[in-house]
Amino acid sequence: MCFDMTTTVEPNKSLPLIACCAPLDKPALSDEQAEATAAIFQALGDPARVKIINLVASAEEPVCQCELTPALELSQSTVSHHVKKLTDAGLLEREQRSKWAYYSLSAEAIERLASLVDFKEAVR
Repeated sequence: MCFDMTTTVEPNKSLPLIACCAPLDKPALSDEQAEATAAIFQALGDPARVKIINLVASAEEPVCQCELTPALELSQSTVSHHVKKLTDAGLLEREQRSKWAYYSLSAEAIERLASLVDFKEAVR
């Protein structure tokens, strides 16, 4: 709703509506959805984690953690820390194969992020 800000109004009186704003036509996120989505963005708040997501997203198959360490030029323990944060946030899914862990993107997290903005609508 928009109000005419130039109108002087007596106390306890409502301001007149003017037709300056289009109503929101999409439902807002619930508190739970907003918190889950914020956790994803928080997990992506580190450049190394963004790189990990990029590497996993661009691979055709799940990516072995052993491939991430040299690609990121970080120690194995640092890569493990970042991968754990991404997995805990629900961005990555982990599959254990023998002694190695393989990672792929979580379809649910991708859908959640994609649902935030209809980029076709946002680009004008």
